[in-house]
Amino acid sequence: MQSWIDVRSDTVTRPTERMREAMLRAEVGDDVYGDDPEVNALEREAAERLGKEAALFVPTGTMGNQLALMTHCRRGDEVILGDDCHIVWHETGGAAVLAGVQLRTVESRLGVLDAEAIRRRIRTGDDIHCPRTTLICLENAHSNGRVIPLAAMREVAELARGHGVPVHLDGARIFNAASRLKVEAAAIAAEADSVMFCLSKGLCAPAGSLLAGRRDFIERARRHRKLLGGGMRQAGVLAAPGRLALSVMSRRLDEDHENARWLAGRLAQLPGFEVDPAAVDINMVWFGVPASLDTARLMAALETAGIKANPPENRRMRIVTHHDVDRAGLETLLGALRSVL
Repeated sequence: MQSWIDVRSDTVTRPTERMREAMLRAEVGDDVYGDDPEVNALEREAAERLGKEAALFVPTGTMGNQLALMTHCRRGDEVILGDDCHIVWHETGGAAVLAGVQLRTVESRLGVLDAEAIRRRIRTGDDIHCPRTTLICLENAHSNGRVIPLAAMREVAELARGHGVPVHLDGARIFNAASRLKVEAAAIAAEADSVMFCLSKGLCAPAGSLLAGRRDFIERARRHRKLLGGGMRQAGVLAAPGRLALSVMSRRLDEDHENARWLAGRLAQLPGFEVDPAAVDINMVWFGVPASLDTARLMAALETAGIKANPPENRRMRIVTHHDVDRAGLETLLGALRSVL
């Protein structure tokens, strides 16, 4: 079987041998009854790591975000969030279908939201013509690969508290953000009332995410998880590698970030490629390819070299580094790109 160099996303990471061993030996129960010891331990450890009262194990990050909307909001309420965030772009309109909420967007500056722009959008009073503002959503690290400064998050959080509006953080890659900011994840989570993060994005767990927040919030979210079909049974076989993702793999992300910066520096040396190495915050490298470069030829060359990559869109391409891609693999990638120039 061919061994591919897969740079499409950090969701493609495979479980480590230690994770596979943990899955084999996991003590399991029925999580819907609350008696799966591995799941219970994972939820306790996740809550402690993020400085929250409780956490809930869910199958995916999208479900975690949608549960937050369903639990914070009532149908017909309004949520303020960035115009380029994951909830708006990549969750298949779930906010409308599941939570029944209206999304009111704010222009994002590389993921940073202007607090004054948010303030102008918060609905105050009891005008029967207007929806209620019941949630503000932030994202860090942003799905564009940028890390949001804590000061920018804090400004929004203070504004929200002043209006009695909770904040939800899509922290799918919160540990990448923490690594970049050189803080613990709890310092980022402190600026939000609820936080979702993924175990399967760069942390090598085969599946699973956590939603964390106040204990009463998580108990309400647990009911909504059941409603969406997310009540898993012997889920300890997934929680066991998740615990290793949380305790071990989240501590090694600097290596992926260094590889991404190294790659960006090499791409900048290729004629016609447009990349700013200083803009690489985490493990994502975005770059422009030459206008003369034929996409079909490019993708064929990468496939021939044993590389899986997403094709460029509007001449912009993304490469994602992770645990399963080393410098040798990135050298192979660079060789394939040189071959088509």
